[in-house]
Amino acid sequence: MNLINNIETQNLWLEEMDGDFGTFRTQVTAETNPRSVPLASQIEKQIPIYSGEAVRAASDQPSHRNALLTEWTKVFLSGAGIIVIRNGIENTAIVDRASEVFSQIIKSEKTDTLGGGDHFAQAGANDRIWNALEKHCLIDPHNFTEYYASDAIAMGAEAWLGRGYQVTAQVNCVKPNGKAQKPHRDYHLGFMSPTQTLDYPTHVHAMSPFLTLQGAVAHCDMPLESGPTKLLPFSQKFLEGYLVFEQEQYRDYFEANHIQLTLEKGDVLFFNPAVMHAAGDNVSADIYRMANLLQISSAFGRAMETVNRSKMSKALFPVLKDFSNRKTLTNRQLNNAIHACAEGYSFPTNLDLDPPIGGLAPKSQSQIIKKALEQNLSTAQFTEMLDQLHARQQS
Repeated sequence: MNLINNIETQNLWLEEMDGDFGTFRTQVTAETNPRSVPLASQIEKQIPIYSGEAVRAASDQPSHRNALLTEWTKVFLSGAGIIVIRNGIENTAIVDRASEVFSQIIKSEKTDTLGGGDHFAQAGANDRIWNALEKHCLIDPHNFTEYYASDAIAMGAEAWLGRGYQVTAQVNCVKPNGKAQKPHRDYHLGFMSPTQTLDYPTHVHAMSPFLTLQGAVAHCDMPLESGPTKLLPFSQKFLEGYLVFEQEQYRDYFEANHIQLTLEKGDVLFFNPAVMHAAGDNVSADIYRMANLLQISSAFGRAMETVNRSKMSKALFPVLKDFSNRKTLTNRQLNNAIHACAEGYSFPTNLDLDPPIGGLAPKSQSQIIKKALEQNLSTAQFTEMLDQLHARQQS
């Protein structure tokens, strides 16, 4: 993927009409050269497939491990963007026990009216567990240890993100007759509207995929009729994808040309978050398609210092309100001050308590300050809003 090298030949800020469909089509019709993935056991529908046994054998042999990680990095970067590790979790009894834990959580959260949302599918269509990682760990730390002892999971994360990565997980169980998601890219820029992505310079569009890795562990056998993930190989290479992938011609192309791979319980799928993808239609009569969706983040997605932005925002609000009422600063200037003080990003949050309403992301701290100023709320009312936001964001 030559995204970084190509930036100097692009506009440094994308515009609404950017993105050439012909270029996109050329990029996604590439083919995987077997010589580029010599450690793969096979190539299926352009996707290199790896043996879990071979991965485990390489895990404690530094030269073999490095060769495998290097190959995977190249696949994520400039190849198909996707790998599958068959039998990534060797003992499927471990997966079965985790499934029991997840089913227990789903049942409990239905009683408590938590969970169930989906960013890219109709609400209620699936059973969804937010923050499955923490819930799994607290309910059965023994099983959690066995599950995440997987070399396949650890090595996949390290290949793209290096050491110090941060794992999060969300379980998705798609019921028989469950409908497909809309095709999309993933977090970070994939959780914004096309208009919002225009607020970020071109190099950020290129950088976003380097901050996370998407993965999935199959918790049941997934034949094609159960709707395993629809994927468009090589689509991570299209720079303008965050801007244009909601357009009809791109979605139509995806529906006509995506691939799906059958998975078996314990298989692990990884893909670059910029790969265009969507959960498929479950047209089976009796398969409850459960996967543990891994969203693994770079260690570097954090500020250097700990800053109490909630405390700062509470101190700043009455001053902002005074400036606003006296009109001694413009709205633009007030927004500049807000952006220096408040948390401008909606994540991380607790999506059980702080779900996205009317968009892909919940309201951020800075958005709440702006809303409070627009509504001329009192300092006490604003403080209560901020405290409620803080409470919703806790796990």
